[in-house]
Amino acid sequence: MPLRLVVIALLVLNGGYWLWSRGDLAGFGLVPAGLDERDPQRLARQIHPEYLQIRAEPSKAGASSSNAR
Repeated sequence: MPLRLVVIALLVLNGGYWLWSRGDLAGFGLVPAGLDERDPQRLARQIHPEYLQIRAEPSKAGASSSNAR
């Protein structure tokens, strides 16, 4: 009997956590901190991501002559 109560309690807690993490308990004032941080808000907070440039490392003059034996 006690094991059955533990399993039922774990199922209820797991279901409650699932509802809380989805934001379904917002009507009760239970909202996770990151619920409002979805992709549109994150994209709006980025600072000019189009300015990002990937540059190749400059080659050293001595490295190419020492490898050509």
